[in-house]
Amino acid sequence: MKKIIFFLICFFVVMVGLQAQNIDAIINVKEVERIEKILSADSMEGRRAFSAGIDKAAAFVANEFETTGLQKLKPNNGYLQAFKMIKAKFINASATLDGVDINSRNVIAVTCKPSLLVDEKSDYEISTINKGANFFGEARKYLSLSKNAIVWVDTSFSSNFGRLVQFKSSMFESKHSVIFVLTSQVPTTFTINATHIIQEQQLANIVGVLPGKSLPNEYVIFSGHYDHLGINSKNMVNNDSIFNGANDDAAGTTAMMLLAKYYKVLNNNARTLVFAAFTAEEVGGFGATYFSRQFNPNEVVAMFNIEMIGTESKWGANSAYITGFDKTNMGTLLQENLKGSEFNFYADPYPEQQLFYRSDNATLARLGVPAHTISTSKMDSEPNYHKASDEISTLDIANMTKIIKAIAISAKGIVNGTQTPSRVDTSSLR
Repeated sequence: MKKIIFFLICFFVVMVGLQAQNIDAIINVKEVERIEKILSADSMEGRRAFSAGIDKAAAFVANEFETTGLQKLKPNNGYLQAFKMIKAKFINASATLDGVDINSRNVIAVTCKPSLLVDEKSDYEISTINKGANFFGEARKYLSLSKNAIVWVDTSFSSNFGRLVQFKSSMFESKHSVIFVLTSQVPTTFTINATHIIQEQQLANIVGVLPGKSLPNEYVIFSGHYDHLGINSKNMVNNDSIFNGANDDAAGTTAMMLLAKYYKVLNNNARTLVFAAFTAEEVGGFGATYFSRQFNPNEVVAMFNIEMIGTESKWGANSAYITGFDKTNMGTLLQENLKGSEFNFYADPYPEQQLFYRSDNATLARLGVPAHTISTSKMDSEPNYHKASDEISTLDIANMTKIIKAIAISAKGIVNGTQTPSRVDTSSLR
């Protein structure tokens, strides 16, 4: 019996030592700097969505996934999770309700079709947004449904009705249309016309997978957005017009890529790990929104979204904060796994900015997933945020390396299936 105990102790010590060697061999200053330098290089032209620069960055991330040995997320074309964004330019609209013509400004059609002609006999679901309802929450609900709908909006929302046009500026490709009509009463008969010029634009996330060994249908997501602001000659700094986005968010993307390499070498993840580089965060979070809709939220155990970790947090080195810390116990679990280390996770110190629902974790968080963003950005005093000066020379690569290692170690219980974070309470969001 003593020999068995001695053997187990020796085995544990050896395994801990091997894990430490693995993490230092994979997540180190040299490798962090290599990836960060490529992603934030001038040759990437600031990685703006819909640009040649972001296509170049996507090819780099996909090649790194290939080298790492990640599998592809079916039915993706390679590592690219391609999708179309639709922009509908309004031409005209008209509507007659119970024989009475109404002002065209009281009709907003969110559609990917160039022309619509709808009446009470059309195959459209009829719904209403009544006085006192959560106007935008209800509107989003109808837009998320995979069906044609006409939504009668009570005139008490007339001051905000026009803001629904924001949903037409960029939409995912869809066969369904939702028509909002501002009216004081629900009509019996109606005819609605709407005409738009439809423009299509292609985008792509980069996604790789490590299948789970024993819990393959439980997913843990690691992510960062790889787009930034591109080139802007109107806001130059020292004759520099390229917004490199070294911290925002080449830093988070670098972390995600190195975590993929680390877990691939360990090769003992019980749950399926999904690694995603999101596009179009800076223009509306469309990449993360599209990605999140491809999953059953009940199967997603946790999401580690990593955003701007290239500078020290307000607490200094060896620290980071977690948005929505109080929404689940995920942060507490991560900190438990770091006991005895120098690293600390803190609650988001900027609650007034509502960061939990402003980053790429938000879509899944609203569906109850313990999806959090890890960051160090001092949101009240980050000197290079959204500026041309956000370059690799402004980053603390050594501290950034420590943060990535801390995420890797703290996530071990969630990755190996021994820890499961509590869910976000979504009752207040309905």
